[in-house]
Amino acid sequence: MNIGDAARESGVTAKMIRYYESVDLLAPRGRTEAGYRVYGKSEIHTLRFIRQARHLGFSIDDIRKLLGLWQDRSRASAEVKTIALQHVAELEKRIAELSEMRDTLTHLAEHCHGDMRPECPILDGLASVGEPVTAPQAHCGRG
Repeated sequence: MNIGDAARESGVTAKMIRYYESVDLLAPRGRTEAGYRVYGKSEIHTLRFIRQARHLGFSIDDIRKLLGLWQDRSRASAEVKTIALQHVAELEKRIAELSEMRDTLTHLAEHCHGDMRPECPILDGLASVGEPVTAPQAHCGRG
């Protein structure tokens, strides 16, 4: 099948198929006399594997390792599990960072009057260069 057919069958766009070939996730395909790439069931299966791994957020390097392990029937599952658990740890770190961002923005928005006044704790928080964006500090009347 050609690249358009492979894209439909795998759920991966033709552009991404070309990209996966360029970064060696998918072996370059043979071509017809007219220069069209030719794909078979094995490549479709590999593309679906890559699509699922990307959906789970694995990096290209991790997918490359996972593909190698998937294709190596003599491999131990321990190495696969290690890669998966490292990814879980990275996801947990990103989730914590995103939760902190959400909490900070929620706090800043709760303290913004959202009216015609120019004072805005959200902008003040964003403008605090070199300091983490946090809730606005209470003014104690000292000037």
